[in-house]
Amino acid sequence: MIPMNPTPQSALAGIRVLDLSRVLAGPWATQILGDFGADIIKIEKPGDGDDTRSWGPPFLRKDDGAHGDAAYYLAANRNKRSVTIDFAHPDGAELVRRLAPHCQILVENFKVGGLKKYGLDYESIAAINPSIVYCSVTGFGQTGPYAKRPGYDYIIQGMGGLMSLTGEPAGEPMKSAVAVCDLFTGMYAVTGILAALRHAERTGQGQHIDASLLDTQIAMLANLGANYLLSRETPQRLGNQHASIAPYQVLPTSDGHLILAVGNDHQFRDFCAASEVALCDDPRFATNEARVVHRAALTEALSQIMRTHTTAYWIAALETAKVPCGPINTLPQVFADPHVIARHAVENVTRADGEQLELAANPLRLSATPPQTRAAPPLLGQDTDAVLRELLSASDAQLQHWRDTHVI
Repeated sequence: MIPMNPTPQSALAGIRVLDLSRVLAGPWATQILGDFGADIIKIEKPGDGDDTRSWGPPFLRKDDGAHGDAAYYLAANRNKRSVTIDFAHPDGAELVRRLAPHCQILVENFKVGGLKKYGLDYESIAAINPSIVYCSVTGFGQTGPYAKRPGYDYIIQGMGGLMSLTGEPAGEPMKSAVAVCDLFTGMYAVTGILAALRHAERTGQGQHIDASLLDTQIAMLANLGANYLLSRETPQRLGNQHASIAPYQVLPTSDGHLILAVGNDHQFRDFCAASEVALCDDPRFATNEARVVHRAALTEALSQIMRTHTTAYWIAALETAKVPCGPINTLPQVFADPHVIARHAVENVTRADGEQLELAANPLRLSATPPQTRAAPPLLGQDTDAVLRELLSASDAQLQHWRDTHVI
């Protein structure tokens, strides 16, 4: 099993995170912090744990054939220690409060005000640990008319405009296959946490971070949001095409499809030379602005050209001409790609029960303090006794009492 202790090269060694979050956005944030060496103490409900442990199939299989943890849970929970505490029980809430002074960061994703009744809200925790960086991840934020609503990624993709922009022009609005609002919110949360941690280290003053999926989705609109705010024109779905660049789209080949991503007029001329066509001499296609205006005619012309050869032919020809292009890979093709293998994008880990897993690695490569997988996603409650002994000096008798009273 990979050792849990961070190496001296871990950027966040010595930082401890009290993780009360579940599902994806919060766990994604704490997993990133754990990758860089923070000690993540994941608090889970005894018996059930994080909801995503049961979000399958696919599942790991136990020796008796029963379901183990789901792949969904495994994707977002490496480098953590699982501690089971039922903080709906007064003694459980007290245990979490006692852990808080030992942590620099707390992450939670309960409904607004949901932790106040347990004495685990920001004000209560800050009273016992004034330097705590307390990050709340919710669907709609701590304020505003929607603050009390439950927020799920799918809903936010719709409310935040992403689905109105995704899909074929004549089709229905489409969500992203991956929960991008959750994931981006988790990454934005990490940025806020590290900024607040830097402030706390300088001043001793903690703060409350309000991370909202809807706010994040609106920020993620990026150039499309800016386009609307500048023009006040409602953008329409373009399928696999780009709102501001052409050709930047999927095109058919003789045996499949290809992504052609021409970013400027020079690249378009290189494409025309490589494909031995004179489209760049046509005034409708001579500049990017003209190509965007005449997008339909361009797509028709390109489709006829690209269907004359295979995907492999076009990739070889266009890469030689330095024209950006690429295949549309299935996941088996992704994970078998020699470049993906060379970049060590997948790593092998071993769980506490000896189960071997393959998981996607942290994508960042740092020259001095690289992220590391020090521990596989934990079994439910596997670290409860160790953490309570280490941080609270709990005795065997206390642990047994909490177990007998269903606190842990």
